[in-house]
Amino acid sequence: MHVEPLIVYPENKEQLTALKAVIKAMKITFEQKSEVYPEHVVKGVKESLKQADEGELTPYTTIRAMLNLA
Repeated sequence: MHVEPLIVYPENKEQLTALKAVIKAMKITFEQKSEVYPEHVVKGVKESLKQADEGELTPYTTIRAMLNLA
């Protein structure tokens, strides 16, 4: 029998509570992880993805260029 891990993303506390109850009732082993990223990190990633989608990427060829020292 092939078993695969399952990642779920409940949208609210009620869904989380219900999922945990079902999982426990079925005696399924699970672990809960919470990865919360600072807002500035999330904002930076979203902005970078937007720039990539719009083709606004600037390739860096040297460290000096990356740090605007060129």
